[in-house]
Amino acid sequence: MIKRSYYQANVQDFILESPEAILGKLAKSHHFALEVAQRQAWLAQIENLQNQLQPLSAGEIFFEFAIPRMGKRVDVVLQIGDIVHVIEYKVGASEHTRQATDQVLDYALDLKNFHETSEDKYIAPILVSTKAAPVENHITYSEDKVASPLRSNGQDLYSLIKMVNSQPNDNKQDFSPVLELSENEREPFEKWADGRYKPTPTIVEAAQALYGGHSVEEISRSDAGTTNLSVTSNRVLEIIKQSRRERRKSICFVTGVPGSGKTLAGLNISTLKSPENEEHAVFLSGNGPLVKVLQEALARDELVRAKHSGSSVTKKQALQSVKAFVQNIHHFRDEGLRSDKPPIEHVVVFDEAQRAWNQAQAESFMRQKKGVRDFDMSEPEFLISLMDRRPDWAVIVCLVGGGQEINKGEAGLTEWFDALKKRFRHWDIYHSGQFSDESYAWGRDFKTTLSELEAVENPELHLSVSLRSYRAEKLAEFVNRIIEGDSQRAKAIHSTLTNYPIAITRDINAARKWLREHARGTERLGLVASSGAMRLKPEGVHIRAKIDPANWFLNGKEDVRSSYYLEEVATEFDIQGLELDWIGVCWDADYRKESKGWGTHSFKGTKWQSVKDPYSRRYLANAYRVILTRARQGMVIFVPRGDPKDPTREPDFYDKTFAFLRACGLEEYN
Repeated sequence: MIKRSYYQANVQDFILESPEAILGKLAKSHHFALEVAQRQAWLAQIENLQNQLQPLSAGEIFFEFAIPRMGKRVDVVLQIGDIVHVIEYKVGASEHTRQATDQVLDYALDLKNFHETSEDKYIAPILVSTKAAPVENHITYSEDKVASPLRSNGQDLYSLIKMVNSQPNDNKQDFSPVLELSENEREPFEKWADGRYKPTPTIVEAAQALYGGHSVEEISRSDAGTTNLSVTSNRVLEIIKQSRRERRKSICFVTGVPGSGKTLAGLNISTLKSPENEEHAVFLSGNGPLVKVLQEALARDELVRAKHSGSSVTKKQALQSVKAFVQNIHHFRDEGLRSDKPPIEHVVVFDEAQRAWNQAQAESFMRQKKGVRDFDMSEPEFLISLMDRRPDWAVIVCLVGGGQEINKGEAGLTEWFDALKKRFRHWDIYHSGQFSDESYAWGRDFKTTLSELEAVENPELHLSVSLRSYRAEKLAEFVNRIIEGDSQRAKAIHSTLTNYPIAITRDINAARKWLREHARGTERLGLVASSGAMRLKPEGVHIRAKIDPANWFLNGKEDVRSSYYLEEVATEFDIQGLELDWIGVCWDADYRKESKGWGTHSFKGTKWQSVKDPYSRRYLANAYRVILTRARQGMVIFVPRGDPKDPTREPDFYDKTFAFLRACGLEEYN
């Protein structure tokens, strides 16, 4: 268990305790070398708080309170009744920077969203820049009871706290002096501090935490609705242990709804090693943007941790280290072409296994790009053959998302099962039993196929609850109803998404305004569109202007290349496997509502052409499924009005889509 704080006491005990004694307790809990700057900062905080909190009659104070999802600790938390004051100090700072203001707001939002006993509290973030000039503060609360950040120089801290606690709410506080609190009066503080922490990190945050040595239990939610993440991970680890013990070769298919934690489970498996073995495990993905973002994020995080520990690590060294953990599946494949030696890894995790190439696509690529003339396998067959080279044992973990195939030649599960049936019947097969669902089956009778292969079914290998949209577990189901064209069922589900705002607009600038109004702190926002959205260009949405994924997903608000600027737009290829907090979905006429259902179109030359090929139609539907399930907290959908003078943007191309989405329950935002 993560220790919640370095120091905890009721306010009056804190005021009476000597600063040196408090400093000693803080230092004892600090598991790193205590630098002079940290020691001086703590003493400055203690002195300021003991002076400012003298008039308080009640309350509990916590120093260095853990914010596990962010891997950090907030300087001070002061709880008075149902109000939690989150206080971040910048000792010696002469101004309240935007970065510091966002930091303290992030801490407050993290407690509100993921700390169970803070869900019903008022939370007031306070930034203390000790050498800043006094500023006038006004308290405004959002609907979730989180106040906009307050700014103090420390000398007016008590006045701010008193103002917060005097605001109209159900728990006004008495500030008359009280020297002691009974055990019964202190009990609520203990219960608050010990409340369950239920984080849902982004995939980038999860990768950083796992790579840094945290367990999946520390960074994932623990409530009953999402326990299957740990259950699934443990089941896969049992299969790995059994395969090692019995010297067997096994392939395991893990399925899950969009955002259910498939990638998180895969990263967790890739970071674990048994104490008695040093076998290598690697996380492989053919999703270039995902790999690039994860590698860059892990390398940056490695540099920060090295700097804090006093180590000397270059960016190149950091990247080399993380590439042993996360690799592009095509590089892994190419190494197998260069040598007939078995891979060093015993365990490989293939992310988005449903996107592996069929034989025709693999042959074409090998012939044209690699100069290999006699390649006659699908990508799944070749990848299994690589691991089959191992003379002892091996495990392949395939992470499979239903309805996530988005490009030509992506074979779904068909090629995996065909390869196993054709050449690898000696492999043990484990699956979740979900393959009768059309989003996985694509019309194939996988049940019969699996029975012929004597595969083992285990429901624990399916992740059924979305963790990405932690405010809306039924978001994936809602999107599925939209793709199916069922507005009535979609509307019924939408009525349950009370904590997940979804708006619709005909104005791209209104969409940008909606996103900026909803995002707080460093919550990430961005625009997405399908790769076929060619006629959004008049609206300022240029899908052919390719983003740099690492800059778009990782850089801060000050960088014009980042998603925050709402200028560059990501497509389904950029964002699959990743997520943002708030998303603007830009909807073009490539996927439009028509009298007989969804019409699929491709823009060629100067006009739209109807897409007839069933696979291409499926890829386009899945592209919209992907971009509609990338937001963690909410989204706005922009459907243009079109232009009656432009035959490529006729209003009719868009009006029926807008009307359908309104019928699904979405409220218009102007």
